[in-house]
Amino acid sequence: MATGAKRAIVYLDPELHKALRLKAVETSQSVSELVNKVVREALSEDAEDIEAFEERVGEPLISYDEMIKRLRRDARI
Repeated sequence: MATGAKRAIVYLDPELHKALRLKAVETSQSVSELVNKVVREALSEDAEDIEAFEERVGEPLISYDEMIKRLRRDARI
């Protein structure tokens, strides 16, 4: 376990837990390492989404209805 690691109780679906344990064995990693990797990836994706949102904050907003009309007008749907 990594230095400074924190302990948490996480309840997993039994089948997901089984698959995670099997993957840990297959990849010679601990369940904690696998979970940490997935959580890091998810948080990284969130950070990218936030950055993209911040880059577009000045763009004009349009309604869903207007977007559908534009798509139809441009023969995309």
